[in-house]
Amino acid sequence: MNYTEPMLREGSLKDKVFVVTGGGSGLGKAMSKYFLELGAKVVITSRNMEKLEKAKAELEEVTGGTVLPVACDIRNYEEIEAVLKATLDTFGKVDGLLNNAAGNFISPTERLSANAFDTIIDIVLKGTKNCTLVFGKHWINTKQEKSTVLNIVTTYAWTGSGYVVPSATAKAGVLAMTRSLAVEWAKYGIRFNAIAPGPFPTKGAWDRLLPGNLREKFDMKKKVPVGRVGEHQELANLAAYLMSDFSAYVNGEVITIDGGEWLKGAGQMNMLEDIPQEMWDQLEQMIRSKKRK
Repeated sequence: MNYTEPMLREGSLKDKVFVVTGGGSGLGKAMSKYFLELGAKVVITSRNMEKLEKAKAELEEVTGGTVLPVACDIRNYEEIEAVLKATLDTFGKVDGLLNNAAGNFISPTERLSANAFDTIIDIVLKGTKNCTLVFGKHWINTKQEKSTVLNIVTTYAWTGSGYVVPSATAKAGVLAMTRSLAVEWAKYGIRFNAIAPGPFPTKGAWDRLLPGNLREKFDMKKKVPVGRVGEHQELANLAAYLMSDFSAYVNGEVITIDGGEWLKGAGQMNMLEDIPQEMWDQLEQMIRSKKRK
């Protein structure tokens, strides 16, 4: 076994029904695929119905599972209500929500228009809020015994980061909402957790974040202590665990999966890894000579 292989046993999500926003591509699609392999039925959403239909066909072909595509813009509360209705009409219930849909771009903040800033806030924070309220109120009103919300955040949700300020602002809000509702809504049987992924390359998102030849100039592997970027199955394994009943005692947590990337950036002296061995030898001799005096 290794990190590119499935982690949970077969049938771990049997009879579960999950809604995955942004499930038609990238990491959302990868996580949806694994949910299906473990026996869940999955509702995937995005604004592009053509993309969703294509993803449905691909996912059902490789997993043999059942996928319901529902087009919606998570910025609009009424459209999320329509997703819930379609889910209940088709499957009769919903057990979990994965808030994965997001938007981001890199830019000096002073170059951003107010509308550009609002767009990211509306998708990431307002969209997550909309989905959480629609599904959360449903579970509370129907007195469902247990349900799960999993939010995808980032490590800069707690550190902040230049050049992605709208995203950092919105993700910080999502993280605060995750922890707050984990406490407030636990009495209703609703668990809240979050994942903060490091670099997990996907064509669409990475092309937007690092257009042109920027990807070659900024090798993400060099920022990660383990020396590589993440594999989609690794993230899917973690997401499936947090959405499953195996994690019933995990509530209000944010789990970082980034190979140590953010810790490397946070450590004040981590830049010393660029010092060559010969210089370390010299420094050691200098220290030893001072001790002898």
